[in-house]
Amino acid sequence: MKIVHYQTPTELACCYALMRELRFKLKDEAAFVAQAQRQQLQGYQLAGIEQDGQPVALAGYRLLENFIHGRFCYIDDLVTCTNTRSQGLGAALLHGLAQQAREQGCGRIVLDTALSNQRAQQFYQRVGYHALGLHFYRDLAEGENS
Repeated sequence: MKIVHYQTPTELACCYALMRELRFKLKDEAAFVAQAQRQQLQGYQLAGIEQDGQPVALAGYRLLENFIHGRFCYIDDLVTCTNTRSQGLGAALLHGLAQQAREQGCGRIVLDTALSNQRAQQFYQRVGYHALGLHFYRDLAEGENS
């Protein structure tokens, strides 16, 4: 399966409906395109697999480096269209990105999923991913006393 990269505003716009299946807080196409373009300035890339000219699986990712993983590919977003799930598209997309990451000198792919998202965890384990740790965060809007 061929992996397609979406870069221009028009290309990004065609990904909005599918990305909204994963990121339901997205409210409109223009805001999605604007945010994707801001993230592109930080190294974000959006790749996908298409059927009949439409994206049916998407992965947003970045090539990064840190002291924990060395040079690695971080998957921000991974979504497969509801109508095409269980057809191997997500696994194929992750496999293709792994090949590209290796070619770019990466030794690992890293991604996060919610503790409550058991289906995603099972999928990742099925396609060869391992749990490494917990991901912690803090909302800064809560203030210092929270």
